[in-house]
Amino acid sequence: MPTNAHDYRDLNLRAVYVNCTLKRSPEISNTDGLIDKSRAVMESNGVTTELIRAVDRDIATGVWPDMTEHGWESDDWPVLYSQIMAADILVLAGPIWLGDNSSVMKRVIERLYACSSVLNEEGQYAYYGRVGGCLITGNEDGVKHCAMNVLYSLQHLGYTVPPQADAGWIGEAGPGPSYLDPGSGGPENDFTNRNTAFMSWNLMHLAALLRRSGGIPAHGNQRSQWDAGCRFDFPNPEHR
Repeated sequence: MPTNAHDYRDLNLRAVYVNCTLKRSPEISNTDGLIDKSRAVMESNGVTTELIRAVDRDIATGVWPDMTEHGWESDDWPVLYSQIMAADILVLAGPIWLGDNSSVMKRVIERLYACSSVLNEEGQYAYYGRVGGCLITGNEDGVKHCAMNVLYSLQHLGYTVPPQADAGWIGEAGPGPSYLDPGSGGPENDFTNRNTAFMSWNLMHLAALLRRSGGIPAHGNQRSQWDAGCRFDFPNPEHR
């Protein structure tokens, strides 16, 4: 198949990667190394990508869209939310700590959840029509556990998750080498590279399908209509 058979340049698709490493810039993030491979696949096929390192931003703790309205002096989340909502594809990426996602990943997901009640023009939840995936790195077990949590969270909020929407790399059970460490074998690992490529393509394919079809059909899932009394054929026990 020609390399440009699925070039999505005509759709102007955008992907944002949120790296939930605990390391502030300019410290090297191993997760960045895996993100770069996925970004390269997307950019080679006409998708514009953006990388956000969440720990560099002042993201307040809480479950409201803007925590400055709830006692916090500052909160960068509203700006990050605008960047995320400008993208068709969201990839949450991060390390494994104690077999689980990082505290930064948890905070980002909590703030995504804080905006889950926002509705789009069709009365659906605002994340409808966007696709999500995740990348995980570490030198201890837990890739699938971390991915399971991230992907469940994204679909619950309204993102569409395609097949094989996660990839990861773990080195020898710690303390062992990290992904970008010399001799780790991470960047050369065929299993990780295959899954990263599949994830990147599946995200692009599904984002393109949703863009061309106008998103998720707006029937049976409109919060605004449900609140107005429409029940979309759901059985009403008062009229049996």
